[in-house]
Amino acid sequence: METLQQALSNVLQFQVLIAVLASAVYGIFMGAAPGLTATMAVALVVPLTFFLNDVTALATIVTLEACAIFAGDIPTTLLRIPGTPSSAAYVDDAYTLTRQGRHFRSLATSLAFSVTGGLIGTAILFAFAPWLAQFAFQFTSYEYFWLTLLGLSCAAVVSSDSLLKGTLALVIGLLLSMVGLSEVHSIPRFTFGFDELVAGINFIPAMIGLFGFSEILRMLAGTATEKIQADSGDAGESPEKGRKGPSEPLRRAVRSILPSLWLRKLSTLRSSVIGFFVGMLPGAGADIGAWISYAASKKTAKGPSTYGKGSLEGIADATSANNSALAGAWVPALVFGIPGDSVTAIVIGVLLMKNVMPGPGIFTDPAQSVLVYSIFITFLIANLVLIPVGFAAIKAGSFLVRVPREILWPIILIFCILGAYSINGSYFDIGVMLAMGVLGFGLEMWKVPLGPVVLGIILGGRLEQTLIQNLTKSDSFLDFFSRPVAGTLGIICLALWLAPPLYRLLKRKHG
Repeated sequence: METLQQALSNVLQFQVLIAVLASAVYGIFMGAAPGLTATMAVALVVPLTFFLNDVTALATIVTLEACAIFAGDIPTTLLRIPGTPSSAAYVDDAYTLTRQGRHFRSLATSLAFSVTGGLIGTAILFAFAPWLAQFAFQFTSYEYFWLTLLGLSCAAVVSSDSLLKGTLALVIGLLLSMVGLSEVHSIPRFTFGFDELVAGINFIPAMIGLFGFSEILRMLAGTATEKIQADSGDAGESPEKGRKGPSEPLRRAVRSILPSLWLRKLSTLRSSVIGFFVGMLPGAGADIGAWISYAASKKTAKGPSTYGKGSLEGIADATSANNSALAGAWVPALVFGIPGDSVTAIVIGVLLMKNVMPGPGIFTDPAQSVLVYSIFITFLIANLVLIPVGFAAIKAGSFLVRVPREILWPIILIFCILGAYSINGSYFDIGVMLAMGVLGFGLEMWKVPLGPVVLGIILGGRLEQTLIQNLTKSDSFLDFFSRPVAGTLGIICLALWLAPPLYRLLKRKHG
């Protein structure tokens, strides 16, 4: 309690709270701009941390990351350009709601459940960090193989009504992930003489092209005929009914979301726990957590047919997992000095710069344990600050929906080009974005989902690496199931693929 009280007094300092507020605004701006990631935002403020004390520096990074991840839902919802890779899990739901004139409802859901997931993740981090770290580092290449395959399987199985089309999308993504050098091969593959492809296809230009530029092509081709309606804040009310000002629809949307927080308390807890546990595995990230949570949500939903077509339940569960995963990533970073994601990799550098040594002793050393609990408290404050700042960001971003579509098309195109170029400052990435847009347009003409393509590009290299590692260890496929956690994950993966066709076969036989 003494350590906790000292940590609380360190965080509740004027300069720390000002840094938290400034970081929240900066994180919202960076996250809402397509192509500008939370990692890039954190990297840009690292030089500033030289001039800040330990608590202020880490509070800046924690708040920035939490707000940037939520802000990625704004372009996801309004422009159909995923702000983060994990947003691809529910981009179709969010944009469908925007076309229906329910963008306030979608963004209010993202905000409410992002904050809730973040708070649950913080509570788990606060209570169990040292013990969870021990569990996370029992994972070997077998467990990572099945976990990666589980994330890919969820994307293919639940993102489309057709298992065949979902599988086709996943195969396309895995093929694209094989471009360039891999972790286990020293010879470039499928580069076709382009030196820029040696490092592989960057998933951010690919993601922007698949979702953003393909939507422009759909508009130009006349296949996107839906008109975006004015948002009343609730699906059951007309836009004019009871409107008292431009902010009234947003307030109404927020009020309509609050009861669902209580009604979906168990689903939110499940999604947050999934996100946290996946996030604390080094290299796993929120991408897999979002897809697994989305799949679990669809499998247990009363109306699974609405998923991918404007499901608020899918958005709620996936966003809960997103923000909970942020807290989970700090477990291996603090306890073992091994980053859980790209942001905590930067954090470790900041800790070392401040003469703080991550490791198991960080919780027993009185000086360092105060800093650890200061980080935990900052997570709590950052999620609470996200509420008013996120509310303002939704209100500001929603003006895009009022722009006439003829003007909105070039705006989206500019966002696509800037987002693709900003990653490496490369015109080649703009070409990748355009090519992926054409591919996305073609796939959507055949009603092939795009989410598995993105996840295949992101996770394909990791799947190949762990598969070859496991085959190098042993020639027996049974060894993939030799460990309890690996065996459990393996059985779940096989069940995901085998259960649908077996169910249809039995239904046909007895029908």
